[in-house]
Amino acid sequence: MRIDKYINSVNITKRRAVAEDMCKSKVVSLNGIVVKPAKNVKVGDTIEIAYLEKTIRYEVLQIPTTKTIPKSKQDEYIKDLS
Repeated sequence: MRIDKYINSVNITKRRAVAEDMCKSKVVSLNGIVVKPAKNVKVGDTIEIAYLEKTIRYEVLQIPTTKTIPKSKQDEYIKDLS
């Protein structure tokens, strides 16, 4: 699954366009490498998002099969490493 779709579907961002802009602005890293929106995500990868004041790291636990998941099930798909 593309990283911009993944960030949106696990409820890190509200819209895919926001996730895509974040990738284009070079604030999203996958396993320590800044990536473009089309980069594929696999289980076990580490996603790092550099906000203005802090950096948040997530570990990919599962790839969603649907477009979005409920916020209550977010812990099944990502693990906050910050």
